Amino acid sequence: MAGTRTEALHGNAEGLDIQAPEAILGSLADAQVEAAKTVRNAIPSIARAAEIIAGCLSSGGKLAYAAAGSSGLMALADALELPGTFGIQRDRIAILIAGGDEAFRTLAGGPEDDAEEASTAVANAGIGAGDCLIALSASGTTPYAVRAIEDARRRGAATIGIANNRGSALLRQADTAILLETPPEVIAGSTRMGAGTAQKIALNMLSTLTAIHLGHVHDGYMVNLNADNMKLRDRATRIVAAVTGRGHEEAASLLEKSGGAVKTAILLAAGADSADAAQKILERTGHKLRPALSAIEGNKGSKA
Repeated sequence: MAGTRTEALHGNAEGLDIQAPEAILGSLADAQVEAAKTVRNAIPSIARAAEIIAGCLSSGGKLAYAAAGSSGLMALADALELPGTFGIQRDRIAILIAGGDEAFRTLAGGPEDDAEEASTAVANAGIGAGDCLIALSASGTTPYAVRAIEDARRRGAATIGIANNRGSALLRQADTAILLETPPEVIAGSTRMGAGTAQKIALNMLSTLTAIHLGHVHDGYMVNLNADNMKLRDRATRIVAAVTGRGHEEAASLLEKSGGAVKTAILLAAGADSADAAQKILERTGHKLRPALSAIEGNKGSKA
């Protein structure tokens, strides 16, 4: 096998196919845990990347993800959940996956080598100055991901690279490099396993910290969620009740008055004169709930 870490043979892999099922599963579980631990070493670079993404989104820019294969699936999962969890508008998120829509059915390997497809995807998504592109590749050499980051950078976008091999082309090309130096896979080269797990964790951390910077999280609550089903409407009500100390029925009433906006409902409970007034306070405080609540309290104090 090739000399890269993601293609190397794991130390516990010898005789794997003749081991007892419980022993095999134990090795697989331990390898996942070890892969997850490597994300801690990337915390400084993840923090820098989250600040960059938040700056782009708060200034009206787009966030794009570019990847192939298993890395593409990790990117897809993160990108698709941002609107529902944190209320980020869908038209501000672009998902560039090698093979396009067909990848969702076959995930064929060939398209990951198509650098020209990546160039076309970046151009069609309109990625440029003021935007940010995250490119993922376990090997760090996937032509689709590398070309996407090259083109996005050339067009003036901020670029973030996530890869599992040190010194790889993707990390060298990125403005901000996130190295997830996972151990060799128990099944050599099967980066949907440990490498994919580490990528998923890093993306979760990256998008969550970005949302915190944007003011979409308050005391561990997702206060900018898009409540578009029964579960999320109930969650929104429980969040309003928890933050304000009001009962469930009153919280539901406040949400109705706010048009379903959690932050606005909380500000109404805190004393905002109307939903419009609450929205203006949020605009003045960068849509961050804590300073908006402080502004209302300060206004009460000045009136007193």
